[in-house]
Amino acid sequence: MDRTILHVDINGCYASIECLYRPEIRDKPVAVGGDVEARHGIILAKNELAKKYGVKTGEAIWQAKLKCPNLITVPPRFPLYLRFSKLARAIFRQYSDRVEPFGIDEAWIDITGCSDRTGYEVADEIRRRVFSELGVTVSVGVSFNKIFAKLGSDYKKPDAVTLFTRDNFRSKVWPLPVQSLLYVGPATTRKLSALGITTIGEIAQAPVELLEHKLGKWGYVISSFANGRDSTPVALYDSESIIKSIGNSTTTPRDLTCDADACIVFYMLCESVASRLREQGLMACGVQISLRDSTLYTFERQASLPSPSSISSDLHFAAMSLLKEHYVWQKPLRSVGIRAIDLIPASSPLQTTLFEPPQRRVKREKLELAIDEIRNRFGHYAINRAITALDPSLTNINPKEDHVIHPTGFFKAI
Repeated sequence: MDRTILHVDINGCYASIECLYRPEIRDKPVAVGGDVEARHGIILAKNELAKKYGVKTGEAIWQAKLKCPNLITVPPRFPLYLRFSKLARAIFRQYSDRVEPFGIDEAWIDITGCSDRTGYEVADEIRRRVFSELGVTVSVGVSFNKIFAKLGSDYKKPDAVTLFTRDNFRSKVWPLPVQSLLYVGPATTRKLSALGITTIGEIAQAPVELLEHKLGKWGYVISSFANGRDSTPVALYDSESIIKSIGNSTTTPRDLTCDADACIVFYMLCESVASRLREQGLMACGVQISLRDSTLYTFERQASLPSPSSISSDLHFAAMSLLKEHYVWQKPLRSVGIRAIDLIPASSPLQTTLFEPPQRRVKREKLELAIDEIRNRFGHYAINRAITALDPSLTNINPKEDHVIHPTGFFKAI
């Protein structure tokens, strides 16, 4: 028996909620944006009126206002959005115990065997209930797997239900552009375009060997997705999700122009990531950096650590090594990020090395734990590394407390 999976997406979530609380702006183009003065001036969400002007999530506020001069921008209120997210999930859980959030404003629901009604009928009831009880609209995708359900919620907006079945997905899904498929980002889109592949159907019909040659194992994955082969389960709502990575990123107070600038910001990010690793009782086996230059071009690089660690200096050394190996400073950097990856429990046995006596490592760990305690008691800025004093224009950052929570994706092997 095929599964029946829904994917519910709150339309323009942040902007829709703001319009609920601000009746005077409901009939105007509205966007929720970051702090322009702190260089976090990007569009986080927009309402349907702003969308008609071509305003896009992720673009700079100044770019959006060139398209829509009368655009109203309001600052984000994440606690309020989280409250609505919890209320929406409470509705979803009345239909199934398998409710898997995908960020604040989206969730999958597996209703297989939970109702005598069709998936479309249940989805339409959820759509009507969310609007009636919360005052915001949702789009719902209904399909036999998670990938197509997600695609369905994006297919028609706002306030709609879309059904992709085994009988109709070739006619409805395959004509869509490749970037409509979950996890096919700009880099993969460019590689597929170089092969003359521009639609999901062309991915599905391309030789898997060709896709694997150009994309590695990812080629097999997206070929499977395009053909509707996705058996990943919807997680139980109350199940404890495994933390796969911990990271922080920041748009810097000014553009970074050299290794010395990056060294300062990387230390602040690495201290935040390392502290959060220790709080979770984890160590990282690898480090990933993300870089965005002044033209907003973004790329990532990662490497394994010589030994698992939750010490900021170890993360920092790896991050700087990646930066020096892969970036030549042709353009300044606008934002950077550090992510601890391949996490293992802190209680895992460690292989000793010839390069650092165990006693020295224990001493470094105790030092960082002491810093954690000082900051917990007296605040983040009670103690700082000396290197951060070299350039005060870069050091007014508290990534651990000020970081913005973004929707986190997942991937499970088929």
